[in-house]
Amino acid sequence: MSDILATISEAIQDGDQAGTLDAVKSALGEGVAAQKILDDGLLKGMGIVGERFVAGDAFIPEVMMSANALNGATAILKEQFKAEGVTSAGKVVIATVKGDLHDIGKNLVKLMLEAGGFEVIDLGTDVPETDIIKTVKDNNADVIALSALLTTTMAEMRNVLAAIEAAGLKGKVKVLVGGAPITQTYADEIGADGTATNAASAAELAKQLVS
Repeated sequence: MSDILATISEAIQDGDQAGTLDAVKSALGEGVAAQKILDDGLLKGMGIVGERFVAGDAFIPEVMMSANALNGATAILKEQFKAEGVTSAGKVVIATVKGDLHDIGKNLVKLMLEAGGFEVIDLGTDVPETDIIKTVKDNNADVIALSALLTTTMAEMRNVLAAIEAAGLKGKVKVLVGGAPITQTYADEIGADGTATNAASAAELAKQLVS
């Protein structure tokens, strides 16, 4: 079993979509549980890619190739999860805040959340707090994930947190914030529940917060 899981991890690291899909299908054919394929194969490989990116040893095009391979594999696993009776990890509303049009980081976090079993509602970029609050209420979401890449737009996260409190949702929904200028100090300052330096750790933190 360890050999096929290592093959899946290596295929993800290489951004080899066809190789990843073939290895996942082989693992399922060998009777490996979908959750084990996800945790010890796909997410392990993507975690290594994330570490390389943070260290400057991998770049956005490589990360996106690995993310696409992950996305294709999780589409296969979703059906298997249903067959195995695995329930959703929770609902996440994700958005890049008002005034910010950057979405690469947000899209990677979305992929990792979906890979981790979350149902993700993606509002896109330049999203005002009113739309975020409405979507959270309409979908009874467990987590809000906010992204900002600019120091000029990170202040909008504070507005979203204030809107959450005004709507009576504080404590009922967990809030993650992320992006290049975001620090743990800033997350604490605005009252967010946490921040993460990469997509893999963001998904892991979301799991911890809803568990």
